[in-house]
Amino acid sequence: MIRTEGLSKRFGGLVAVEGLDLDVGEGDLFGFLGPNGSGKTTTVRMLLGLVFATSGRIEVLGRPMPRAAREVLPQVGSLVEGPAFYPHLSGRANLALFDAAGPRVTGGRRRRIDDALARVGLDRVGRRPVRAWSSGMRQRLGLAAALLRAPRLLVLDEPTNGLDPHGTREVRDLLAELAAGGTTVFLSSHLLAEVELVCTRAAIVDRGRLVAQDRVAALLGPTGRVLVTTPDVGAAADLAAALPGVRLGERGPDRLAVHLDGTAPEALNRRLVDGGVRVRELVVERPSLEDVFLRLTGRDGRVPG
Repeated sequence: MIRTEGLSKRFGGLVAVEGLDLDVGEGDLFGFLGPNGSGKTTTVRMLLGLVFATSGRIEVLGRPMPRAAREVLPQVGSLVEGPAFYPHLSGRANLALFDAAGPRVTGGRRRRIDDALARVGLDRVGRRPVRAWSSGMRQRLGLAAALLRAPRLLVLDEPTNGLDPHGTREVRDLLAELAAGGTTVFLSSHLLAEVELVCTRAAIVDRGRLVAQDRVAALLGPTGRVLVTTPDVGAAADLAAALPGVRLGERGPDRLAVHLDGTAPEALNRRLVDGGVRVRELVVERPSLEDVFLRLTGRDGRVPG
């Protein structure tokens, strides 16, 4: 659905995106992750033909962009850098204008608008002008505009900006529902936890460069470290150390960290139990997406946002 090869963009002496190779498959709920200033929005704008690349290739829906924009864009819904609407008009009137400005679709405009508003929780806003809306409501309206024509591909840049936790969860559930129904979703965000919760595949960019791209489950694979909770820490340490490829880590009064290299957690647990150790808990440590990001980019403990 989206493929880039060596995609780069320079603004004078500033390199915004460099050598980016993305591969987004049909049906993916794909997270495009990085801190503000990492080149995410520039990349999204290039995908949609809003900015020309300095070098590299772009394919969207199997067609070259921006050359095939007239063919591709009617099948793509997008929300980039926040929605822009006529503030003196209602949300429904804004969507009607948005729909009229796009490629002609025979009939059904009112139904499409009703469905889009309902999907984002704005079906009861009435005729109140958009200028009286909160920023979160406007963000929802932008998402409704992106959904108006049942797109094959949905490209969203920070779609939960301005939303409260309840609204964020509703958008997250909606994106999962759309992906389950066959819509490919490309979600650009600096919110690591959000991408971790909702996306099936992800790419991480930093300073315009791709540093990782894989299934989220693979990015969050086990670290090889196991935490054992037991009142028999000494005995657990002696038994674990006798296993091949095992290194002992930090220990406390009732907890022991064990680094496994080829030894399965199940084998460690069996060895401890057979040796009489009272194992209260054995947890295979897995990183968060924030942990993965920090390891790959070498940044400090904060992702700018």
